[in-house]
Amino acid sequence: MEYFEYRNGTLVAEDVTVSKIVDEIGTPFYCYSATTIENHFLDLKNALAGLPATICYAIKANSNIAVIKTLADMGAGADVVSSGELTRALKAGIPAKKIVFSGVGKTSEELAHALKEDILQINIESEPELNELNKIASAMNKKIEVALRINPDIDANTHDKISTGRSEDKFGIEWTRIKDVISLAQKLDNVKIVGLAMHIGSQLTKLDPFREAFIRLETLVKELRLEGYEISRLDLGGGLGISYDGLPTPTPAEYGKIVKAVFKSLNCDLIFEPGRFIVGNSGILVTQVIYVKQGATRRFLILDAAMNDLMRPCLYDAKHSIVSLKEPKDGDNLERVDVVGPVCETGDTFATEIDLPATVSGDFLAIRSAGAYGAVMSSTYNSRSLIPEVMVKGNNFSVIRQRITPEIMINYENFPEWYT
Repeated sequence: MEYFEYRNGTLVAEDVTVSKIVDEIGTPFYCYSATTIENHFLDLKNALAGLPATICYAIKANSNIAVIKTLADMGAGADVVSSGELTRALKAGIPAKKIVFSGVGKTSEELAHALKEDILQINIESEPELNELNKIASAMNKKIEVALRINPDIDANTHDKISTGRSEDKFGIEWTRIKDVISLAQKLDNVKIVGLAMHIGSQLTKLDPFREAFIRLETLVKELRLEGYEISRLDLGGGLGISYDGLPTPTPAEYGKIVKAVFKSLNCDLIFEPGRFIVGNSGILVTQVIYVKQGATRRFLILDAAMNDLMRPCLYDAKHSIVSLKEPKDGDNLERVDVVGPVCETGDTFATEIDLPATVSGDFLAIRSAGAYGAVMSSTYNSRSLIPEVMVKGNNFSVIRQRITPEIMINYENFPEWYT
């Protein structure tokens, strides 16, 4: 359940009127519901009940330390893909022994950081990375548990830019070569292969790709065990999608049923790396209409939010539901509009030819399902501010990231010495 609804004619986040936040901090800003985050975590946890499962939140989806702490307090671990995310996870209270380091291009410094913090596991993406990790671990007199990430050559039938499990994708080791790589790893003194990892993509709205990939992984585990290799841990990745358009998506219970059917008898510890599922529908992007512009063939709502604040529509052709902070009334005239931002790019478009109640300059809108891959992907293009993030819990709200203005950012820039 998402805790954004209309009450008394206005949009509320949990028990806070969104317009109250607008009055205090201005627009645009992100607003997250802590209760939504908690409930989605519990939905997945309950779906996996009875399994030796650890849910490691994928920090790349939303890396604000307040979001991470909300999940840390519920017992979540973390899936990180950079040294910076590792720092954030530890700062927010995730225990090191619940942290998994994924990512296709870990630097030597990042591998050393993970070793220093004594995290649970590093997911190895290639033979060169395996050898580099062993060399660093040897120099540090450490031994680290690792999982080999397989590329199962499964098409998740999602957007091309977020598919990770096909043979042509850059991620993981070709599943048919895993035996050779394990054989190599057995000769290394400072890494210990404990399992396999797999992640086939993001925003999956069908369960068949999961089932196909899981069966391939199960078969591989059985083959490896027959050859004497000890496989005690499986990282099944994330990828469970959410609804951006109101259409039904697979439930955690349906997903959990497949996991149990395939893996319950394998006697392996299981790791899951959900991100979008937990935080996607927990957030909205609140923005004001600057102008209503009538073009030759289109009517444009020009917002104070832009593509630098929410990249997904431009980057992935993503479609987000857009609603007014004022509750529409039966009989309101609908207008067909394009909803766009002020950045000097044609791609700065949030929606085209959608129907909204008659809107005028100064009205406020909320772009829904913006809790994942929103603020984390934002930039300062056009020297625009990084916008605030707000978290709501019950009838309280708190600014969890201040507005970072151009004046602040310029303080990190300098003229070269020959201009002084």
